[in-house]
Amino acid sequence: MAAYEYENMAGNVEMTSRLWRMYADHLYNKWEKTLLWDMIEPYRRPKSFTPLVTIYVAAFYTGVIGSAITEQLYKEKYWEEHPGAAVPIMRPKFYWGPWRIYHGDLLPPNL
Repeated sequence: MAAYEYENMAGNVEMTSRLWRMYADHLYNKWEKTLLWDMIEPYRRPKSFTPLVTIYVAAFYTGVIGSAITEQLYKEKYWEEHPGAAVPIMRPKFYWGPWRIYHGDLLPPNL
């Protein structure tokens, strides 16, 4: 082997050992940080439920607005086909089981 090949190999070994040293330092410092946070954890404030509640409230009202728009479109379509007639109750969108309405007529088939 030529002299420059030995020098190149020495550089690779040096670089590899430097990377292993950096990785070992990272693991050691990570362990120190974990130990520190585990000691502090009992004294921290509990996590807030505000973001979760906000998302649930927003999802609920999105569903309310969506169902109101769907029902309004159903009424407008029914009035176009039957002008002046009373609009029957809209069938549920996501329930296909048996159901009946007391004190009322049967529902028309799905439009």
